[in-house]
Amino acid sequence: MVNQTTQGRNDLLAWEEDKPNNFFTSDTNLHYVLQRYLGDDYETAKQDLAKLGASVATVIDEAAKVEDRIGNHPRLDRWSALGERIEQIEFHPNHDYIGRMVWESGIMAMQGEVGNSVKQMGLYYLLTHNGEGGHLCSLACTSGLIRALQQVASDDVREKFLPPLLNPHYDEMQHGAQFLTEVQGGSDVGANAVIATAADDGTWRISGEKWFCSNINADQFLMTARATDNEGTRGLGLFIVPRQLDDGSTNGFYIRRLKDKLGTRTLASAELDFREAAAYPVGAVEQGFKTVVELVLNTSRLMNAVACAGTMRRVYIEAGQYACHRKAFGQPIANFPMVQEAIADIMTEYTAATASSFYLAHLLDKIESGQASEQDTKSYRMLVNINKYITSITGSQIVHRGIEVLGGNGAIESFSILPRLYRDMIVLESWEGTHNVLCVQVLRDIARYSIHEAFIADMQSQLATVSHNDLQNNVEIVQVAIKRLMQILAQMAAKGDRFAQAHARRMVDLAAYIAQATLLLAEAQWELDQNLPTSKPDVTTYFINQHLKTDYEPMLDDDYTQRLERLMRF
Repeated sequence: MVNQTTQGRNDLLAWEEDKPNNFFTSDTNLHYVLQRYLGDDYETAKQDLAKLGASVATVIDEAAKVEDRIGNHPRLDRWSALGERIEQIEFHPNHDYIGRMVWESGIMAMQGEVGNSVKQMGLYYLLTHNGEGGHLCSLACTSGLIRALQQVASDDVREKFLPPLLNPHYDEMQHGAQFLTEVQGGSDVGANAVIATAADDGTWRISGEKWFCSNINADQFLMTARATDNEGTRGLGLFIVPRQLDDGSTNGFYIRRLKDKLGTRTLASAELDFREAAAYPVGAVEQGFKTVVELVLNTSRLMNAVACAGTMRRVYIEAGQYACHRKAFGQPIANFPMVQEAIADIMTEYTAATASSFYLAHLLDKIESGQASEQDTKSYRMLVNINKYITSITGSQIVHRGIEVLGGNGAIESFSILPRLYRDMIVLESWEGTHNVLCVQVLRDIARYSIHEAFIADMQSQLATVSHNDLQNNVEIVQVAIKRLMQILAQMAAKGDRFAQAHARRMVDLAAYIAQATLLLAEAQWELDQNLPTSKPDVTTYFINQHLKTDYEPMLDDDYTQRLERLMRF
């Protein structure tokens, strides 16, 4: 007879063994979302997705775990053995091992042609099942740099710097970083003081200090510097500073120290001094900040949100499987309603984040391929900010919820990936714009461009596609929420800027939930139309009840416990 201790350990071993060995093939929701947006191209795309999904669930997962152990994190080597200044970062060998698989997936190379954002975000979503993993920031920074070079750089700058960014071979490629933050300003980029001075040869020279520089091992630094006499952000130009000069020597930058961060520990972040570093302008210098926001930061904000969705999906895998195998009081804890409720929370929020983030990727493909309407473009501008905000806040809450399911085991770094994901999520909340900065950006864009009108019209057009009888009650709830949002926006406009800023997060919360609920409904309609086995109607009802139905009381919902059971079984 197996004793209780042995049985308990066997249950945990079964939990490990039953986790998927391919994060793509096991993700039904991702299949449906990608089929909907890719159409006929899905059959070709899924081969690359399945290949990467298998690597992420197995060899990359194990390699990332080892690289994140204490003692294996990046370290600074300022000098070579012969005393040359090199300012290099030394990584654990697993860093390059993972990097080869990441780049050889083609995730950066596919950006050489427009219209690949949905597939690219599918690959990125899979990679984020292992958190930042030492490379996700690099991919996001490189993606934004590629977009800036493609759309605004001069021909000579584009020809010099773009090709190596698109190279899929890890040992030959170059990758990018973006350095905006300075110690005196933080999110107040207009307070930046790093100076750019034009040189006689057509390049520029940059001097000053940057306070937070992630992906410090990059080959190309994309950075802001004060290039004109204009004050604030209008005086900032955008420049590429190559790590090495054409003769192979280190450019004029000096690493002060690496940052000791709460999360993303296998990613090297640093403080830098620049002393007459050679730099190349990316676009017109007087348009630098505009390029940063519209092409660089918006790219990173989309990818940040996709990372949150992928992270939450990994939490669902860890916590959901654990609940099915862990026994307490003579039965699997998945049988207990409070555990079912936790799993339903996790499932619902990762599904909502996936819906809103991949819709954004779909809009970006339309914009870059010239198929977008003015409504699409303005809706994207609003949604990219509110989506980054809501997915990062929710992501931290969901990782915490998953840790709760694992109980005391959830706090043990060597037991599961959840503590690492929790640390990484805290960083994802602040990267590419803090919550307050994003909300103020939305307010400014509403005042300047009336983007809320396009956003609401976009959501209304999505709701108009929902015709299934079982979804109509939820459509009506979302319509009521949209009216409430319009009332709030009118109140903000009438009462002035300070009132609007005081209540901005409440407005953005509501707008974000409206967007996610609307897009869940549109997905549910599509899946029902395709006669697919789907949990989306239950997921959507659960989400809308939690976030938009103002008079909802779970204790008065006769279907509440049955819905939890259905979601637990799916």
